[in-house]
Amino acid sequence: MISETFLHSGLFNWFILPLLIFLARMTDVTLATLRNILLSKSVKYIVPFLGFFEVLIWLVAISQIMKNLQNPACFFAYAGGYSMGIFVGIKIEERLALGMQVVRIIIQTEPDKLIASLVQKNFGVTTIDGYGSKGPVKIILTVVKRKDIKYLQELIEESYPTAFYSIEDIRVANHGVFPKGETQTKVNYFNKIFPYGGSK
Repeated sequence: MISETFLHSGLFNWFILPLLIFLARMTDVTLATLRNILLSKSVKYIVPFLGFFEVLIWLVAISQIMKNLQNPACFFAYAGGYSMGIFVGIKIEERLALGMQVVRIIIQTEPDKLIASLVQKNFGVTTIDGYGSKGPVKIILTVVKRKDIKYLQELIEESYPTAFYSIEDIRVANHGVFPKGETQTKVNYFNKIFPYGGSK
């Protein structure tokens, strides 16, 4: 058992307790970020469980704040944990790279070289004739997995460095042609966060 003397010591009040509050707040904000990401990607069944632990951890953190209103270190720890939770959540989102994106590429010259490169790498391609402010253009549309965006950008830069392109998130893509690679499943999402855990 932890002694009352230790719980009222300066070490506990000004270091250990704020550290615990910081870690709790960081964890609950990270879970909130992960919950929102999975919900937006229609991975719905795990979301209620994440929400349960998110709120539970938040209640523990806020209860300690309310019990220690005279301790400014707890306030700074709570705010710092919130900021760190956002940062960790962003890093998790980048690591997961969930979902699909549509890329629109506009080229003023013939896009044969780029189209050949995309087809060779098994990207689906749709071309449309258009007309821009400087004359006729070719519009290339392709839907890609988000994890392949950087690779696609490299192909564009190699083929047409001056090409204009835009990237937008899409919620659902039914059918399509995509580069061969790892199939993302609900289990894969967590393996990307914890690469040394889970099934082999």
